Amino acid sequence: MATTKGTALLMVWSEVPAEHEAEFNRWYNEEHLAERLSVPGFLSAARYEAVKGGPKHLAYYELDNAAVMQSEAYQDVSAHPTAWTQRCSPSVIGTTFMRNVYTMIHPATLPPSVAQSGMAPAVQIGRMDVPPELDAEFNTWYNTVYIPSYERVPGVIRGRRYRAVEGAPTYLTLYEFEHTGVSDSPQWEALRDTSPATQRIRPQMQHATGSPGVWVKTFELAK
Repeated sequence: MATTKGTALLMVWSEVPAEHEAEFNRWYNEEHLAERLSVPGFLSAARYEAVKGGPKHLAYYELDNAAVMQSEAYQDVSAHPTAWTQRCSPSVIGTTFMRNVYTMIHPATLPPSVAQSGMAPAVQIGRMDVPPELDAEFNTWYNTVYIPSYERVPGVIRGRRYRAVEGAPTYLTLYEFEHTGVSDSPQWEALRDTSPATQRIRPQMQHATGSPGVWVKTFELAK
């Protein structure tokens, strides 16, 4: 089976005016995702719309590694946008536009069952910073307590964590869900403050606007 997940992400969030949405969606689905997937190291791509938090539109790309974004192939396609891209890119028409690149920090590696899996029906994403003096303890707690607890909740497929190599804030948490209601469930809520470490550390997380958010998949493309 083909590898569909790697150790890095390209995430593009945007809001676009209502009068441009129909063509914006056609551009993404009919041209742009396929163009990006033609670049070596781009493994799979999907588009999502926010049902909680935001921004509304999310284009989510799985990358072999973060160096893909510096490759000659990517730089070439990026430097030569199509006419449709010049007209409909969120960097052109977006009222909000964020483009971040991330490298995976948890887990250390992906087993084949994950590396060959499809894009989740829904995702919850947290984007955050923490005070510098808490950084080491925060990462240990998140990787060994917080994510493993939530991965036991029905409907959670898995959780992964990333550090930004382009963009801000520093950290991104990606939970893959079977449906958009997972984090509204009693089982999820029951785990919010279950340990003294969680009660102490979680309030120190400085979330970006719209975070945490939940997005539902609207389109998927794989090589």
